[in-house]
Amino acid sequence: MKKQKVALGMSTVLLASVMLSACGSDKETGASATEGAKKVDSKPFPISIVINQVGEAPANDNDMEKAMEQYTNTDLKFQWIPLSAYDEKVNVMIASNELPELIKLNYNAVAIGALKDNLFWEIGPYLKDNKNLSAQNQIFYDNIAVDGKIYGVPLFRGLSRSVVHYRKDWFDAAGLKAPKSLDEWYNVIKAMTLGDPDKNGKNDTYGMMVEKKYNQNADSMLTRFSVMNGGPNKWQYENGTFTPEFMTEPFFEAMKFFKRLYDEKLINQDFAVVDISEIDKAYDTGHAAIRISGGNAQSWQDKIAKVVPTAVIDNAPLEGPKGIRVPGESGNNGFLAIPKSSVKTEADMKKVLSFMDKLMDPPMATLLVKGIEGRHWQDGGDVTLPLDRDADVKEVKPYRDNLPQRNEDYNIAKRMKQPDLFRKNQQIGSESEKHVVTNPTLTLSSAIFLEKGKELEQIMTDAETKFIMGKIDEAGWKSEIEKWKKAGGDKLITEYKEAYEKIKKK
Repeated sequence: MKKQKVALGMSTVLLASVMLSACGSDKETGASATEGAKKVDSKPFPISIVINQVGEAPANDNDMEKAMEQYTNTDLKFQWIPLSAYDEKVNVMIASNELPELIKLNYNAVAIGALKDNLFWEIGPYLKDNKNLSAQNQIFYDNIAVDGKIYGVPLFRGLSRSVVHYRKDWFDAAGLKAPKSLDEWYNVIKAMTLGDPDKNGKNDTYGMMVEKKYNQNADSMLTRFSVMNGGPNKWQYENGTFTPEFMTEPFFEAMKFFKRLYDEKLINQDFAVVDISEIDKAYDTGHAAIRISGGNAQSWQDKIAKVVPTAVIDNAPLEGPKGIRVPGESGNNGFLAIPKSSVKTEADMKKVLSFMDKLMDPPMATLLVKGIEGRHWQDGGDVTLPLDRDADVKEVKPYRDNLPQRNEDYNIAKRMKQPDLFRKNQQIGSESEKHVVTNPTLTLSSAIFLEKGKELEQIMTDAETKFIMGKIDEAGWKSEIEKWKKAGGDKLITEYKEAYEKIKKK
């Protein structure tokens, strides 16, 4: 009973403080008490929201949701769909036109088709009327555009999350530093594989380990190494022509680098079939030395410390002969879109958009990033102190990951206290945004890509693996490129060029 009373008390204080924050602007601008009363007494606007669930779904009508409702004057109903079935379920909802007021979409063929079919509101022209949404870097919106139009609010993520993580204790003992060229990467990996860095007399370490999806998606290792050494990010646009990365010299050099590692058994020989979970386990238990990661080095430090208490993790920017060069990512984890079937008027669409804008006000930014004061964090002077990390994961993270917020430094007076390693990782990522290499085809339309994109990708990912494992030579590699061209690659190049020129004329 006592615990229930304490929780209720905290909730009451929180909701009261949120309501005061919501009304604060009225007091500052001299609005009358009557006008303030009208704002508070107006009927909450109902918004149903479909987003993905990772782990256990939060309880309905919890204190996080109540705080959001009070501040934004809404009546919220969240529907959580397991991540493993999310896209499939959303596809069914789109096909049946049974949609909520707000839904998270991923940038895939079905979603793009629905946007082109005018099933969702174009919100681009209205962003200027929302102070927080309009303040964001335009690249975040450009990266979810369809034919140059903006249909959603991104779930903002860093644009440059490629950071080098490494075992500093091992590197220091061997007199090594974070590598900045392919030759330096080779020397580091060789020393950490053959030099017995854990000093146990066994051949049980790798400098770097590779998993089966090493060459796919935003975290493709081949792309990261190619970009680091001057290559393009997935595609190159030059002299009016698009060229895929695998037809450029820096990418081929990156492939040859991985082939050398494989030939000399300096990377795990099962890389083509091993799952990322097994690779993570090897790093977390002290069997690998260096990797390029989109996560935070502090997570590795926390996990390995349980197995190897003396382990020291450090991080460094992804840097090559030309300085820091990082493949730019999409800058989002999907985006929130407003269906026309459930939000029928422009006035109601503006209310939903305003709701998302208000979530980025300081009180809501604090709530989404840190949670509830007294339960998830407390004031620690110059910083705020995290309290219950398990509660944060279960009660705050689901909303933090699925609603618009930049990061804990955005619009929030006091930063959350975090270890120095965590802060350093954040700083490197932030600084690397100045050196991002963008993917020029990220939002370009292509019929052949929608029809055969996966097939074309598979041709080249298989070819890359075959080359690294020595199953094909350079002539065989060029033959695979020709196969890709005939299967639709040439048409893809043409369609990207046409789409680019069409948008450029607007």
